[in-house]
Amino acid sequence: MELIMNYGVNEQGYYGDFGGAYIPEMLYPNVEELRQQYLSVINDADFKKEFDQLLKDYVGRPSPLFYAKRYSERYGANIFFKREDLNHTGSHKINNAIGQILLAQRLGKKRIIAETGAGQHGVATATVCALKGIECVVYMGEVDIARQAPNVSRMKMLGAKVVPATSGSKTLKDATNEAMRDWISNPVDTHYIIGSVVGPYPYPDMVARFQSVISFEAKKQLQEQTGKDLPDYVMACVGGGSNAMGMFYHFLDDESVKLIAVEAAGKGVNTGHSAATTFLGREGVLHGSRTLLMQTDDGQVVEPYSISAGLDYPGIGPQHAHLYKVNRAEYVSITDDEALEAGLLCSKLEGIIPAIETAHALAQLEKMKFKPTDNVVICISGRGDKDLDTYIKYFGF
Repeated sequence: MELIMNYGVNEQGYYGDFGGAYIPEMLYPNVEELRQQYLSVINDADFKKEFDQLLKDYVGRPSPLFYAKRYSERYGANIFFKREDLNHTGSHKINNAIGQILLAQRLGKKRIIAETGAGQHGVATATVCALKGIECVVYMGEVDIARQAPNVSRMKMLGAKVVPATSGSKTLKDATNEAMRDWISNPVDTHYIIGSVVGPYPYPDMVARFQSVISFEAKKQLQEQTGKDLPDYVMACVGGGSNAMGMFYHFLDDESVKLIAVEAAGKGVNTGHSAATTFLGREGVLHGSRTLLMQTDDGQVVEPYSISAGLDYPGIGPQHAHLYKVNRAEYVSITDDEALEAGLLCSKLEGIIPAIETAHALAQLEKMKFKPTDNVVICISGRGDKDLDTYIKYFGF
């Protein structure tokens, strides 16, 4: 999975103006150890062999590239779904969790911590810890624990300890804060598996590399199905942005490919209940990296809102902030209502119930105009089992 040159990270850990490692002194040894070792570890032949083997035999990769016939007819283009929902544990999150648990093992770590919003990353982390017999603690906002109850039960069944975050908005941002505090208190034996392309360098680059398997496969699959390895459009939802970065990765340097990243507008970008970071955000530091984030005039983080727990984040990964600033990718936003309607439509047209996160990306199709020859690839980042309660309440099933 070769380095993307034009939009990749530099040696200081920056993508243009964004990135870096803004961390308390106490965390410096942990982050520095990772920075010095992650590339040599993940490029090691034994690591690659074990990583690829687990992706194949445990996760079930490659995930299919599905030609969505009824969608294609509706939107007047060739629409393909990259089926990350079919992975073991139900989303793209497992790709990164496998990579990071193998890395943690090679660094001699005995304990894993993670943060989670929608619970998919928590489940993926608990899964790989069970697989490897390593202690696992997952921090999750109290609000998210309530709205993602099935995933909480799964984590506990897998042997993880789920710790509620009870401060702030009691969602993903606060869970991340708690996980960082834990890491500061347990620097020697603990590895923090960050679930998205956020956090201090080298996390954004490391997570993007583990997720880049998505676009690596999609390119080959598209060639097989269409005779072309480059689509006209690539689309994905974005919270912190790991499924999108994985879906974009191997297309970044091909400027002919239009990249569309879909954020959560919540109740509307100007309602005060939104998570549309690129629209509402300004440059600042969040969770260890310089990026775009929603903040007040005096620099306090604004509480984000989305009906989707996985997009309910006040910032965006630094690589995404860079792609936005240099206009390499287009960042748009979709409201709760638009996403839920799109989730129902996908269920009825293609027999696939998507995660509400994914439904944001699908909803953007309604606002686009295509040529009949256009090839459009959408990352179906997760399945909707975890969101059935929200769908049921909204539609009254």
